[in-house]
Amino acid sequence: MTWLKQPSDHAPCTIIAEVAQAHDGSLGMAHAFIDAIAGTGADAVKFQTHIAAAESTPGEPWRTRFSLQDDTRYDYWRRMEFSPGQWQGLKDHCEEKGLLFLSTPFSDEAFELLQAIGVAGWKAASGELTNRPLLEKMARTGLPLLLSTGMSALEEIDRTVEWLKPFGNPLAVLQCTSEYPCHAEHIGLNNIPLFIQRYGTAGLSDHSGTIYPGLAAVTLGARVVEVHVTLSRHMFGPDVPASVTIEELARLVEGIRYTETMLSHPVDKTRIPGHVRELRDIFMKSIVTRQPLAAGTCLEHHHLAIKKPGTGIPPYELESLVGKRLRHAVPKGHLLSHDDLEN
Repeated sequence: MTWLKQPSDHAPCTIIAEVAQAHDGSLGMAHAFIDAIAGTGADAVKFQTHIAAAESTPGEPWRTRFSLQDDTRYDYWRRMEFSPGQWQGLKDHCEEKGLLFLSTPFSDEAFELLQAIGVAGWKAASGELTNRPLLEKMARTGLPLLLSTGMSALEEIDRTVEWLKPFGNPLAVLQCTSEYPCHAEHIGLNNIPLFIQRYGTAGLSDHSGTIYPGLAAVTLGARVVEVHVTLSRHMFGPDVPASVTIEELARLVEGIRYTETMLSHPVDKTRIPGHVRELRDIFMKSIVTRQPLAAGTCLEHHHLAIKKPGTGIPPYELESLVGKRLRHAVPKGHLLSHDDLEN
């Protein structure tokens, strides 16, 4: 059984906490993230595996110049590297905590490293959607494959998904907007049902720094929700504004599970449940008399009032009662019934 479920499985959405580079090259910090995430109820921890010499050149420009200790972005990637043994330790720690271990490879060498230690599945970053040699390596493992789409239009996504189909991997196409942080107007939730229709399974890779898109995505059928996480909004790094805190992640998990419970228990509005019928009698209203009335009284509007409880004639019948005669005398505040009226 794969952890990546199809919409028809009615299984819980997979919630992925993306650490990415938030550890800032500190192995101890990376392990601290695992411990913190484990307490939130999330399903998976995802890192990014960068090997500077394999993916970049010293001339790579900064997306955002944030580091005071790295002269170049290449230097930054080098500082983000962990050894194979250190990656193995991170994977083992995730498994000890009951978390899926995921990491995005950004080069063939990074793929080989991760393949050697073992991952639960593969996440292809938005910039790798056209990198068929790397995608083929991932696909040939048979593991679940997540495709981020933040830099591609539908035609390019279609072409990649169609090319991947023969490999037969469990696949989810993730709506993603490559904006950090991503504003509400650019989240693109409309693409989740579109991706489900087009590709079978869809999810959301969110960079808003809030919990709201993830909650909304689940109501639209997302089977994967991925969010960046930070231990504190005071931490260093370019992704902090696009991340949720550990406490917010816990609320997101709680909210997604609550939402799934609601979605899996539809309420039938063609009938009234028993517990609601009891409340109905208490809170709804009936037609009552404003004053004592003698037998034979021809009812007029000023004779009648609408009050609780709802065990008598309902208010929508008020007009039909006007002009009818009482069969017998009734006191003030009497809940009228049809037995009180002449035919």
